[in-house]
Amino acid sequence: MPPRKILHVDMDAFYASVEQRDDPSLKGKPVAVGGRPESRGVVAAASYEARTFGIRSAIPMARAVRLCPELVILRPDFKKYAAVSAQVFAIFRTVTPLVEPLSLDEAYLDVTENAWNEPLGVEVARRLKARIRAETWLTASAGVAPNKFLAKIASGWKKPDGLTVIAPERVERFLQALAVDALWGVGPVTAGRLRAAGIARLVDVREAPADVLRKAVGSWAEGLRRLSFGVDERAVNPNQERKSIGCEETYATDLAEIETIRVEVDRLARRTASILERKELFAKTVVLKLRYADFRTITRSHTRLPATQSADEVAARTLALLAKTDAGSKPVRLLGVSVHGLAESSETVSPAEPGQLDLPVE
Repeated sequence: MPPRKILHVDMDAFYASVEQRDDPSLKGKPVAVGGRPESRGVVAAASYEARTFGIRSAIPMARAVRLCPELVILRPDFKKYAAVSAQVFAIFRTVTPLVEPLSLDEAYLDVTENAWNEPLGVEVARRLKARIRAETWLTASAGVAPNKFLAKIASGWKKPDGLTVIAPERVERFLQALAVDALWGVGPVTAGRLRAAGIARLVDVREAPADVLRKAVGSWAEGLRRLSFGVDERAVNPNQERKSIGCEETYATDLAEIETIRVEVDRLARRTASILERKELFAKTVVLKLRYADFRTITRSHTRLPATQSADEVAARTLALLAKTDAGSKPVRLLGVSVHGLAESSETVSPAEPGQLDLPVE
């Protein structure tokens, strides 16, 4: 069976780039989208001009201002970003129905077969990038590879406006040069544990004893070993029947302060609610997903009738779930908020028991 042609397409500094596009006076200036520094706000997105000062998403806005006193701070407008995202995804779906959204600004595409009958994945990526630029005045970076794992790493190599191809015959050479902390989801704490165990490159995982690997990354050990050989058999899943809506984010630096975590949970909850509102849907179950620095992952959920699309209610319920975790006493590397039990009205027809449902998951 011939190798698949998988793309990972990631919009460049999406929120900040949309703001700079819509306000020409912001072009060339350091811009951060997020909360106010005086109210313990957090950076949601930073322009490339801001990144030269060391400003990244998830850092406190007060710290961002100290790094760059002339920083332009803008409140996020998720409705506007969702509208632009819909434009981009409409472009994707003219090429293939196999589009798997990861967030508003990134997706996997399986273009092994495509509407352009283009045999080369790199040419599909090049044409997609050109259409996105022509129709939205924004840039995207793309990675082309035989699987999702490699495509996602490739898309981040030459940002902004990058295009990186990992052909099947180049996979092993690529893996040999890959540091272990280049993997998406491996933050500084985990990378430190791996290096302390003598695992500096991804290919070093192949020779690591199973108990050493489990101590470093927990239940992810076998998955990491498969990735060290470049093996990723996950199919691109278009999720045509949507049973849930949600947003999640993995942070480059683990979050330790509970106030920072609360701000991030509130932001993700309100972004999720904005998608509900845009799609004219209501949800009865709110779920908080949290991954600690040691890779232990838990979920907490709450179900209530009637169903809601209120951003205030979704945020309040999610923050109440956060209080039932060890966040603040343990560093957090990933946060996610999702809603389930979707309906077209607040009065759902299926029975449900309101109350608390806690679901710890390894």
